[in-house]
Amino acid sequence: MHAHTLTPSYDLKPGIGAGILAGCFWGLVFLAPELAPGFTPLQLSSGRYLAYGLVAAALIAPMWRRLLLRLTWRDWGRLAWLSLCGNLVYYLFLAQAVHSGGGVMTAIVIGLLPLTVTLVGSRDHGALPLRRLAPALLLGAAGLGCIAWQSLAASSGPAAGSALGLACAVGALVSWTIYAVANSRCLARLDGVSAHEWSLLTGVMTGLQAVLLAVPAFLLGDDGHTHAEWLRFGGVVLAVAVFCSVLGNGLWNYASRTLPLALTGQLIVFETIFASLYGFLWEARWPTGLELAALGLMVAGVVSCAAAHRRDKP
Repeated sequence: MHAHTLTPSYDLKPGIGAGILAGCFWGLVFLAPELAPGFTPLQLSSGRYLAYGLVAAALIAPMWRRLLLRLTWRDWGRLAWLSLCGNLVYYLFLAQAVHSGGGVMTAIVIGLLPLTVTLVGSRDHGALPLRRLAPALLLGAAGLGCIAWQSLAASSGPAAGSALGLACAVGALVSWTIYAVANSRCLARLDGVSAHEWSLLTGVMTGLQAVLLAVPAFLLGDDGHTHAEWLRFGGVVLAVAVFCSVLGNGLWNYASRTLPLALTGQLIVFETIFASLYGFLWEARWPTGLELAALGLMVAGVVSCAAAHRRDKP
């Protein structure tokens, strides 16, 4: 991620606010499979990113000629990799995890992102040694253990479904960790391209890749849906594309470019907090003891990680 360090010239409040608001929008992603229950994860993924690509292309059209002169072939290659890893692969894992294991479990596993991003970022020059991060990583692992216990041991459904949901949630966690680190490092090297423009370019590339997914998703899939169900599906994927992809990703890129890794990594926890809140409201229930424990341990891990970085500042 960012190699630069925090200096007094940075105004932290806009960056922190953007990161929190991005988490608020991203949390809505976990409701999408619940709002369109008859559609497969592949259909949700391809539909969302086709819509993302169309909206991004419309928004970036006035800047297109200038950006073509700014971007190199290497930049386009990075966009293709980031789009695949951070959008298509991530959302396929996430949608399947919600479908098999539930939105709350998936949100809590994804909530380990602050720690995994920090762990990968610890290899950067000048980063804290792993022994300083050990308490935070252990707390996060304990939180994952709580939700894994509930998913596998306390599930009333088939164990295979819960195991598949947990495995896909971990796959989504790994995929987006790679994306978060690589994307921030790209943003740090970019010149003449804003964070919002980079987000829209990612959307255009994602939309092009989603065309390949659309063939098996819609032409070869089950076509037993009613007209009303297709309209509902279209509304869900369009809303997710606008709020979660265009707005959420744009806000996150702004935060990534404004704040250092030590701070941006911690802000990802707000996605889990909002997603869990939306999940509890959707399911009309209070969190269980294990869910509360998992969230508490993960927040404690983030606080511990932030405290370790604060102690390291001169």
